[in-house]
Amino acid sequence: MKLCNKFAAEFFGTAVLVLGGCGTALFGHVGFLGVALAFGLTIVAAAYGIGHISGAHLNPAVSLGVFVNGRMSAKEMLCYWCAQILGAIAAAAILFGIAKSAGMEIGTFAANGYGDFFGEADLAAGYLQTNVWGAFAIEAVLTFVFLMVILGVTDSKHANGAFGGLAIGLTLTLIHLISIPLTNTSVNPARSISQAIFSENALALPQLWLFIVAPLVGAALAGLCYKCLTCEGSCKK
Repeated sequence: MKLCNKFAAEFFGTAVLVLGGCGTALFGHVGFLGVALAFGLTIVAAAYGIGHISGAHLNPAVSLGVFVNGRMSAKEMLCYWCAQILGAIAAAAILFGIAKSAGMEIGTFAANGYGDFFGEADLAAGYLQTNVWGAFAIEAVLTFVFLMVILGVTDSKHANGAFGGLAIGLTLTLIHLISIPLTNTSVNPARSISQAIFSENALALPQLWLFIVAPLVGAALAGLCYKCLTCEGSCKK
């Protein structure tokens, strides 16, 4: 498959992920469970819809983990990153326009944050004020788990690929159920960048670094760990 096709698939898929997940958070009034399901279902749809074109990464952390695991080149990874970030920003811009047209207050705009990012209204809705280390840990660990599942179910030597999309989507749902109250769940730098740009929360941009670095750290560690767990030849000696 040509790189331009993969770029288009990642752009479109990431835009749909942000529209589906963040759009539900902004307009759906469905609570944490509903938002978690929206992100998970969007991933399932993308996996089966465009997975055969680009692998449906839709997330710079996923692409980094795949790269570290040796399944894609640095050039391809950087192309994926550009497509994912641009797709996420395009979708966030659409959501911003819809919110404005409906006369909504932009507020946090489904951005990610921790600590004082969540005000009294958020705390009343069930959010918790974890500190920077807690937020970093939860984002890195959950991204690590996410990548281990992705690398496992897409392993052509050992996995049953027919159910890969479902397993990945359900894992992302679980991740959101765990961490929405703590950080609004990132595990995806593109999703975090796009929402922070349009958020009116004064801490959205200053705290953005964590939601870029922590997922990338977790993903890189998963790429290395999965390689070690499945290594053959010299590992048996």
